[in-house]
Amino acid sequence: MKTIQFREAICEAMSEEMRRDESIYLMGEEVAEYNGAYKASKGMLDEFGPKRVIDTPIAELGFAGIAVGSTMTGNRPIVEYMTFNFSLVGIDQIINNAAKIRQMSGGQFKCPIVFRGPTASAGQLGATHSQAFENWFANTPGLKVVVPSNPYDAKGLLKAAIRDDDPVIFMESEQMYGDKGEVPEGEYIIPLGVADVKRVGTDVTIVSFGKIIKEAYKAADELEKEGISCEIIDLRTVRPMDRKAILESVKKTNRLVVLEEAWPFGNVSTEITYLVQSEAFDYLDAPIVRINTADTPAPYSPVLLEEWLPNSDDVIKAVKKVLYL
Repeated sequence: MKTIQFREAICEAMSEEMRRDESIYLMGEEVAEYNGAYKASKGMLDEFGPKRVIDTPIAELGFAGIAVGSTMTGNRPIVEYMTFNFSLVGIDQIINNAAKIRQMSGGQFKCPIVFRGPTASAGQLGATHSQAFENWFANTPGLKVVVPSNPYDAKGLLKAAIRDDDPVIFMESEQMYGDKGEVPEGEYIIPLGVADVKRVGTDVTIVSFGKIIKEAYKAADELEKEGISCEIIDLRTVRPMDRKAILESVKKTNRLVVLEEAWPFGNVSTEITYLVQSEAFDYLDAPIVRINTADTPAPYSPVLLEEWLPNSDDVIKAVKKVLYL
């Protein structure tokens, strides 16, 4: 094992796959000459050249369309958005073309493409740069949505995403690029659609994904001091969702808290709540509690932003609520 940063795990995954398959290329704003806005493509231009690591204009709709079209001629592009807030400019290509090519062509064309970049809040970046769109993309048939929370998962999942023959939305976090973690020296793949039990427990299940899961870890450490045992499930892939892992855990603990950095209306935690009440209702000993951001655009003020975001105290309160403490 070696210890590397999240950004290095992303770079390793892309580079290893590009060495393996010449049809893979990377394009996006500042991915080449600048080594990536977050240095996630550092050194790739030098190794693969300007035909496979391509700096684009500030035109998300245009380069998303070019990438989608190139899949129909045998290429496997990776498209980096400087932030997924900017993907809204190119969302027509993602939703109306990438997600539908296979069906609308009667299976004649597949669309092996990865759209990747940061999601959700990253400090004081304002309302238009602090949005989580996982549930938007996960609502679309034909798309797969991946949200890793650590370097090990990021590398293994990104390699799987690049090899997938369907479009994958791969969502990272600006606040995780510097995170360090252990990653194997050799090649490994983490299959899409498989959740991971990050912490085994008996009293309550906490389901989360992405960078906000760190607040679940903090809460579990504090609750353990009070004799409360939390089981933490990292979804890793939002769509397809590992429903079996969630249900098996709830059937064991009989209580569920869902932690998600997203607005509360119609999100991933809503889907999980429906799943559990429809397929494991008789196992529940308390109503499900979900924790989300406030139902407002993200504030710029650091004081308001702290109130807007879920934190470990919110998780502790939710766990005690489902335990009737």
